[in-house]
Amino acid sequence: MSRLFGFLSVVIVMAIGMYIYSKQMQSSSAQAGANNPQAAINITGVRSDLISIASAERRYFASEGKYASLDDLISTNNITVARQRPPYTYEVQISSGGFHVVATRSGANVSGTPAQLSVDENMEVQTSE
Repeated sequence: MSRLFGFLSVVIVMAIGMYIYSKQMQSSSAQAGANNPQAAINITGVRSDLISIASAERRYFASEGKYASLDDLISTNNITVARQRPPYTYEVQISSGGFHVVATRSGANVSGTPAQLSVDENMEVQTSE
């Protein structure tokens, strides 16, 4: 009888764990701004690329005393990020006091992804619908 009770306890704990895991996965996809797992993966990759480009901008500024365009960062091998991650394309907007790295989605919004994601010199990622 005690073995049966132990087995049922394990099954119940596993069921509760799976339920909690599934709820966390749903909330992480929603936080990423996507309705499906593939879109959530793409958004996570875009955010990672934006942070990588912004870090390269900060390193370039520390060594050169000015901000660089995306083409300059790629040609000087400061980053190895591609210019796009479909359906997003990257652009660096430079001003005298800082920069914005912007990822803009092309095409229709079929999976609930944001239209634009951006990061500035403060390394803050922002989204816009």
